[in-house]
Formats: sequence, C-alpha cells, structure tokens
Amino acid sequence: MISENRINLLLVTWVIFWPLSLLATYNYTYINIHGHVIDILLFGAFMCVVASFPLIINNAPVFFVNGISIAVFLSFGLFVEMILTQFAILLVLARVGVGKKEYYRYPLNLIMFSAVSLVGALVFWLLGGDHGAIDFTSLQDIIAIFGYALTICVVNQLFIKMNHRIFYQQKVKLFDKGFLWDIQSSLIVLPVGFVLFVLYTEIGRIAIFYMGIPFVVISIILKLLYSYQEINRYLGQTGEIGHQLTKRMEVNQVYDVFINKLGRLIPLDCAYIYMVADDHLELVRFYDIKNKIIPMHEQLTKDEAFSGKVWANKKPIVYNNSKEWETITNSKIPADMESVISLPVEYNNGIIGVVTIISKEKKAFGKVHNRILDILTNYFGVAIENAKNYEITKANSEKDGLTKLYNYRYFNNVVEEYGSTISGNSAYSLILLDLDHFKQVNDSYGHEAGNEILCQFADRLTEFIGEKGLVARYGGEEFVVSLPHVDLALAHDMAESIRALIADSPFPVKKHILPHDDVENVSITASIGVAAYPDHCESPNELVRHADRAMYLGAKQRGRNKVAIYQELQPN
Repeated sequence: MISENRINLLLVTWVIFWPLSLLATYNYTYINIHGHVIDILLFGAFMCVVASFPLIINNAPVFFVNGISIAVFLSFGLFVEMILTQFAILLVLARVGVGKKEYYRYPLNLIMFSAVSLVGALVFWLLGGDHGAIDFTSLQDIIAIFGYALTICVVNQLFIKMNHRIFYQQKVKLFDKGFLWDIQSSLIVLPVGFVLFVLYTEIGRIAIFYMGIPFVVISIILKLLYSYQEINRYLGQTGEIGHQLTKRMEVNQVYDVFINKLGRLIPLDCAYIYMVADDHLELVRFYDIKNKIIPMHEQLTKDEAFSGKVWANKKPIVYNNSKEWETITNSKIPADMESVISLPVEYNNGIIGVVTIISKEKKAFGKVHNRILDILTNYFGVAIENAKNYEITKANSEKDGLTKLYNYRYFNNVVEEYGSTISGNSAYSLILLDLDHFKQVNDSYGHEAGNEILCQFADRLTEFIGEKGLVARYGGEEFVVSLPHVDLALAHDMAESIRALIADSPFPVKKHILPHDDVENVSITASIGVAAYPDHCESPNELVRHADRAMYLGAKQRGRNKVAIYQELQPN
C-alpha cells in the first residue's frame, strides 16, 4: 500500500515539474508544427493504435511506440513527441484498468516519461544531432539518432526500476524480464521507426499509412510471441510442480509444496487453500507475498466469501476487479484486493477443497492463469489423496495393529537416529517393562481379555508419559519408553510410578471366557528395567540391551513387580 505522504509528494512534484517541462520544451527547443497539424494528429492516432497492444511484465506495461516517437521527435521536435507519447501512455494506463484507487499512477507516469523524453533529447543534442539539418548519410547524425533511441529505451527501464524501488518500496533487478523484452522489442521496432521517419521526410503523410500496417503487425506479433513464451514457461513449471507432487509425501508436505510453488509461479498477493471438513471449509494454508506462509485457523460455510461460493456452486469464479464482486462482503477478504480466481479441488467427481488466489492488480489473471491453475488443482487433488494413502500405509507400517502404539521397528529407528545426533552432555534414558505372568492371564480369561488389557495398559502408559517421551510395543507383553533429556534419577522415579500405576489399579475386561457377563477386574504387575546414557553406556544404541538385562536379572529374577537399574547389576 502506497503511503499518503508519498502520494502527496508525487502530486506536488507533478504539479511543478510536468507543466514546467512542457513550457520549457515549447519555448526553448525545436518545434515544427506549422502546416503539420493533420500529420501530427495522424501520428498521434498511429501511436494510440500501437499502444493498444501493451504487454504487462512485472506489473508494468511495455508497449511499442518508441519507433513512432523517434519519427515524431526527429520530424516535429521534443515538445510534440512528449505530448503524443504521454497521451499514448494515458491510453495504455486506462486500457490496463488503472482506476480511481491507483490514480497516482497517471501523474507518476507523466513525470517519468517526461523525464525520459528530456534525457533522450539531451543525449541527441550532445551527440551533435540537429533537427533542422539531418543527413541520413552522416555518421554523426546516425550516431545521434541511435544514441537517442538507446537512451530512451535504457532510461525508461531505469526509471521504472527506480519507481518500484523508491515509490513502491519493492526489491527490483535491473536486468529482469521487462528490461530484456524492452531491449529485444526495441531492436525490432526502432529500425522500423527510423524507416518511418525517412519515408515521411521523402513522401509526406502517406508514409504513416504505409508504415502503419507493419507497425501494428509487429506489435501484435510481439504480443503473441510474449504470450507464447509465457504459456510455455507456465506449462514447463506446471509440469515440474506436478512431478514434485507425485513424490511420496505426507498431506502437510503437499500443502506446503503446492502453495510455495503457486506463490512463485503466478503473480498473486494472497493464496488460500481450503479443504472440505464435514459441513465447512477448513483453511489449511494461507500465503501472503510479503509474509510468505502463515499458519491460520479459519473456517468458511457454503456461499461464504469466494471459496464458500465455489464449494456451494461447484464452479470456478473469476473476477477482474472489485466492482465485479462488491456484493460479496466478508471480513476475511482483504480490503485492497481486486482480481480473484477461485477453483474447486476435485477428486473422484467430488470436491475435496478450494484454492483461491487474489491480487491487488486489476485484470491480474488472464486465461492462461485460469488454465494453469485448473491443471494444478487437478494435480493437487490427486496428490492429496495419494498423501492420505501414504500416511495410512506409513502409519500401518510404524504402528502396532492392536495397541496403536509405535512398533519395534519404528522405535529402533528413532533410537538410532537420536543416538547419531546426541551430544556427550545430553541425558537419555530408556524404560523397558514386561507384564508378569501374562500367559496365565490369557489362560484364565482368554486372549480377547488379554488383548483388552494390553490396549488399556498402552493407553495408561501413553497418558502417563505424555510429551516426555515415546512409547512403543516392543513385542508380546513387552513395552518400551524412550525418554530424551531425562536423567537416570528422574527415569527411575517415572518407572516406579508406572509400576504402581499397573499394580494398584486393576484392569476391567468384558470379553472374558468366564461363565458370566459381568466386568471382570484383572490385577497384573510388571517387571521394569531402567538404563541411562551416559551413566551406563557410551552410545544410546546400547540402552535397550542394558534395560533388558536390568528387567530380567534385576526385576523378574528377584521376585517381579520391581524396578531395577542397570548399574545395580554391576559388581562394586
């Protein structure tokens, strides 16, 4: 958002600089108006026609009137060139949709192009150019004309970069796509403009009609060429994004990859990803061009805001300016936004989400953006479902099917990974426990009752440990607890609490084999072994073996329902 102080300073500069520059050029530079009013009007109309085919590159219009402005400058002088060029600029700004909200762009561009014309004319004169005596065979005159044309092109781009850096407070690169396109188009247009000047000098106003068609055709070809290159670029990057989304990822990773790539591919200010959750849309990702990815927790109902309307109507929506959606009032829509594209994310003939992108610029999104976003949302829908399936498969491979705890393989991987990164000063403890005489429980109450007890015990243990560590089923009736950053003393206290939690609270079971339907309370105990790093070993990978030894030799063989520490087994 442009500050009011900058806009006021701009208006003051425009009121002072712009009329003074026109007055100075009218009074002190070469003017050839007498008898050429009709020709000047024809040149003006010619420039307006060519200016009707602008390219919008990095939010700045690039148009191809430079060639005509050379002919006007050389034929009628700086004052006429400034007037016609700036009239064409006003037409371009109006054509690309600059309205009341961005009114300051009109004086800004008038100042900028006045300065560009003045600098170009100054270079022309410094190189020895003379309007009244141009000799096409003179090397000095050719150099002066070439210097003028090159200056107009380069200084125009420099002023654009300065405006974006100083006025809009945006980071810019000098040799960006807009600069390169301006140079390339000038290499084509400027020679044609010089030919226009030569023909006009030789045959008069008929030259305008002779050169009009080639100029318009060149402008259209350049516009189509740019569009073709942009489409190819978009399709290439879209294919790369689709390839990335096919990789094995979790759902949150898919969200992050998609919105990151989307923010870099399409010229947007904000992007939203909503996913369908029962009777509402849940915002899972929000992207702001200034703040990048921001986690947000918002919900939309059907017909609410843009995404809600798309979900309700099952159709995409496209708006080119805020007037088209002024009836959609919602506090979640940024106040200064103009252009909007919102598309459903579909899978198996159903809508699973909505992607919405918004820009502050009017007419920011063309047909190519709509098409590219349609392709991307199709990739996205498939990637989300693949990610969900991957998460299920991964969870099944990492979790114990009965207790839903992590399994032995996952636990070992965690210990190995943690062991490779832990420093020598870090504490790390491990608790290994085995339910005592559990075979008797299965024999007395049945395996279904035993399974109930295992599940209840897993829930108790998980609730007790909470965020302090990782609980896993080691196998059968054995369980293990990984406790990063927990020293031996605390681990021993926790193990005693776990032992009491098991021994003092019976486990109620319903699916027993006894000849009654009442709930049966089953009492069990556990033998527990504790080992700690660096107290008992040089590597965390040795903790399982030491805790296992403490459990069997220190707890089970000494009567069960006990907690044993590995160091207690060591000779004094």
